[in-house]
Amino acid sequence: MAVATNLILPSPAAAPVTNSLRDIKPPVVIPNAWLWVAWIVVALVVAALAFWAWTRWQKRRAEVPVVPDIPPHVRAKQKLQEALALIGQPREFCILVSDTLRWYLEERFDFHAPERTTEEFLHELQGTRLLTPDQKTSLGEFLNRCDLVKFAKYEPGEPELRDLHDSALRLVEETEPPPPAAAPAPDAPHSTLHAPDVHPPALP
Repeated sequence: MAVATNLILPSPAAAPVTNSLRDIKPPVVIPNAWLWVAWIVVALVVAALAFWAWTRWQKRRAEVPVVPDIPPHVRAKQKLQEALALIGQPREFCILVSDTLRWYLEERFDFHAPERTTEEFLHELQGTRLLTPDQKTSLGEFLNRCDLVKFAKYEPGEPELRDLHDSALRLVEETEPPPPAAAPAPDAPHSTLHAPDVHPPALP
């Protein structure tokens, strides 16, 4: 006699698929400790080289002698001395002498002489106390005589050119700053030693 059953066997086609393929994962990057060490060593070497270069530059900078600034009156006298080499060329001589005096006044009194024409310069100079009245008059005559040579093609002889040179040199010497006062010499220390008393020997 057959036994009835309610069990329903699953169909093989309905069985779940459990062996499906998964996606391939990307490779995992494993940090290399030696690479980091190499980078640190390189950074230290670069820093050491930079520090060495900086210290060497500082040392060289300290060894360079400091050239003192030349005072304006000293530089003007040097330029006027150089102008004598051009005394055979009146126009070039007058340009150098007049420019030297203008630049001297610029540096000595902070007066913008090179940027002005002779008329503008002399007009503005009259309202200042930079020079004495006689010096202003002498400077005006000097600049006007130089302008005749530079712009009017006037060719003076050597005596007149030397007179112009002397006028410029005299104005520089009259307006140069006075030399610094010499410090008084320290008093010689008084000796506390006394000459020994010398008594003549007693007569017998």
